[in-house]
Amino acid sequence: MKRIVTLMVLFLTMSSSAQSNQELTAHYKKYYKQMQSQADIRGVITALTHLYVLEPSQARKDTLATLYMNEGRHVEALNTIGIEKNESDSDLAVQVKAFSLKAINDIDQALIHYEELFKRKPNPFIAYELAEMKIRTGDLMGATRNITFGIANSDGEIVRNYYETQQPYSVPMKAAFTYLKGLVKINEDRENNIDAAISIFNDAIAIAPNFNLAKISIDALNAQKPTVQE
Repeated sequence: MKRIVTLMVLFLTMSSSAQSNQELTAHYKKYYKQMQSQADIRGVITALTHLYVLEPSQARKDTLATLYMNEGRHVEALNTIGIEKNESDSDLAVQVKAFSLKAINDIDQALIHYEELFKRKPNPFIAYELAEMKIRTGDLMGATRNITFGIANSDGEIVRNYYETQQPYSVPMKAAFTYLKGLVKINEDRENNIDAAISIFNDAIAIAPNFNLAKISIDALNAQKPTVQE
């Protein structure tokens, strides 16, 4: 008799717990929708965190990490989704890892995930990120491959935004890749390639006359030239 009573209590406890979880899930689903309608990102993150705890799923984890990333909370994004490369990762998960790792300046790890993104969906935007990071790490041959792809696959409609001025501006992607080509040239030989790099930067300006960063780079290189003694 005592055993039967114990089993009944256990059954009732489990039933109550299941009902409680269902009620909580329903509550946070409503809360999630309400926060979305109010564009309250903090509320959306809170709701989604509770939903993930109650009903874990990879899709919810990916979405939560994306929300953190979009808010500039890159460490939290990576803590949510991890930094390891997994073949089973969704495209969204790989994107979050790549972008957030670059944002915290972990370039070596970021490159791994950007390469995976490029492998899955090669496009000029990812090629630009790869080329830029490879120049920073000294992989000039790898950067050149990405630049060659970018120039060949950039049409006049896609642009790259730059923010070094008070007023952000855009240039055609072909101009942006040409600028990176100039950076590769000067990094190949900083003493002897000044004029060659300047020529390439001028090619970028010919495509995009508003390309302020290319103009700044030309001025910087001209300043490095030795002064001619009369």
